[in-house]
Amino acid sequence: METGAPEVTPPPCSGQPCAVAAKMAALGGGGTRWRRAWLPALQLLRRGSKAVTRHWKAMHLQRQKLMAVTEYLPPRPAVPPRCLPRPSAHGVQEDGQARVLRRQVQDTLSASRMVAVCHYNPMADEDVATFRHYLRKHGIHVKFVLNEIARPVVAQSKFRNLLPLFVSRNILLVSAEPRAREMLRVLRGVPQVILLGAVIDGTILSRRGVENFAQLPSLEVSQGQTVAALSLLPSQTSSLLQQGPARLTALLDEHIRRLRDAGAATEPPTGNH
Repeated sequence: METGAPEVTPPPCSGQPCAVAAKMAALGGGGTRWRRAWLPALQLLRRGSKAVTRHWKAMHLQRQKLMAVTEYLPPRPAVPPRCLPRPSAHGVQEDGQARVLRRQVQDTLSASRMVAVCHYNPMADEDVATFRHYLRKHGIHVKFVLNEIARPVVAQSKFRNLLPLFVSRNILLVSAEPRAREMLRVLRGVPQVILLGAVIDGTILSRRGVENFAQLPSLEVSQGQTVAALSLLPSQTSSLLQQGPARLTALLDEHIRRLRDAGAATEPPTGNH
């Protein structure tokens, strides 16, 4: 089989080396055929692997010295910071919008008998509108207030014990009347809003406390039960006090009747003489 390689003709030579070459060529069947016999039948090609550069390698000593010499050292202040006067709070001008928002939150807290603090997770706009609509039907309003606005107001009011609840994105559910039962009914269908605590009529309640408060009867029913319980004892006392005189009167009447019957029996019959 021809490989297409050009045939190489050996140069003419004389002497013993040329004779040895001629013998080897005769044994191999020709110069070209003898040269092809030395080529490997299978040639393996070895591909070079990529260099691994992720292994940690210590920095050269000269580079370490250069990095240490060229490291940035900030200049030391002429006066230590602890020796400088502290900035006064009056020097910082308060934002007018923040002042207005704090006043609105303060008015809302003072005019509400029920204030509930809830953790708010992101919701779709349609769900938020539906949620506010169902609460507004029961007279409960939703207030989205930042913690930076609400915390200073709560810290200076009677609701200061609610400060640990203002740590994340919160909303306030406020109502002029305690509507705990209606609020829990609406929150039961909105898992994105989690009730943390509430203040009802000046009393701080946890989530379990709000649930227990919602199970209580209404104010009118409680007042009727209280009046019935209070009127029961006086009626029993009056009946007990009247029982003795009534029995005594009955005994006296019976005694008088018996005396009359006995007197009528001892009188002699009157006849004609």
